[in-house]
Amino acid sequence: MQTQVSVINERARISLSGRFDFNAHRIFKSACEPQIRSSDISSIEIDLGNVEYLDSAALGMLLLLRDQAQGAHKTLILTHCQGLVKQILDVANFRKLFTIQ
Repeated sequence: MQTQVSVINERARISLSGRFDFNAHRIFKSACEPQIRSSDISSIEIDLGNVEYLDSAALGMLLLLRDQAQGAHKTLILTHCQGLVKQILDVANFRKLFTIQ
């Protein structure tokens, strides 16, 4: 998996591409931690538009990020969910836990 981080105003966008699975743990964590710690960031957008696949470990990483964001008083949004990724998020009932756009 590859990540690209951009910041516009107070929103950090973390764009992911490729397979989001257990092997992406360190890459995902290194992209997210600075955004959680930054006092200049009020919301974090996880762009899943170029993610081909995600597994249960990826779902766990998103849940952990959600908890960290809430603890840091930041909003978390999942965007551009489509295809298989959207289906997996729907089956996992993530719409009840996340704002998905």
